[in-house]
Amino acid sequence: MSSMLVSIAIVVQIVSAIAVIILVLLQHGKGADLGAAFGSGASGSIFGASGSANFLSRSTAVAATLFFLATIALTLGSGAFKQAPQQTGGVLGSVEQSQSIDQNQTTTNSGSQTNQIPR
Repeated sequence: MSSMLVSIAIVVQIVSAIAVIILVLLQHGKGADLGAAFGSGASGSIFGASGSANFLSRSTAVAATLFFLATIALTLGSGAFKQAPQQTGGVLGSVEQSQSIDQNQTTTNSGSQTNQIPR
């Protein structure tokens, strides 16, 4: 059941990402307002002179909200927070382990007179 919800979240995320890209590319920049002010045909559009900007900006906000909600759903659905923390010690833990192994080897080889390069 949860794999189906994760699949739905992935589809919603991809569709909303494509919608955000398209809606951002459709919007006019701030420099385009001067051309619209002198009657470049924007007043005869479907949404009116300023309705297009409001519709596109609201649609972009809705698509971005859906994208972020799908991202949060994927994060929660992945089970990343359900896993028990593993105590690996990080990078310093591996250095301490290798040093203790080297010390154990030098104590066992201290009785023999071999010329080894110390690590």
